Amino acid sequence: MGDYRTLLAYQKALAMKVYKRSRRFPPEERFGLIAQITDSSRSVCVNIVEAYKRRRYKSYYLSKLNDSEAENAETQVWIDFANTSGYFSEGEYEELTSDNDEVAKLVLYMIIHPEKFI
Repeated sequence: MGDYRTLLAYQKALAMKVYKRSRRFPPEERFGLIAQITDSSRSVCVNIVEAYKRRRYKSYYLSKLNDSEAENAETQVWIDFANTSGYFSEGEYEELTSDNDEVAKLVLYMIIHPEKFI
């Protein structure tokens, strides 16, 4: 089995997309929305990596993936807030939401089928 970089959920996670797009947000969002959306999107990746690196311990693996799933949901909330604030075009919002939904499905698959990853 390869390393965590081969996991589709890790590859599809939105950390870099969100980071690049949040750089266009107004400066007053630096310690608010920008910090929140980048932190939660990065946490999705970090928790996937931590789960994968400790996959021999099933309960730890599942716990970290559950954390990743929750951070992914939080990322969607911040995407929604950013969209409502007018920081994304409709196309960007739809793309990020679709990608975020895909990540959620991939993480859930890893949770439901741990035997494929442990």
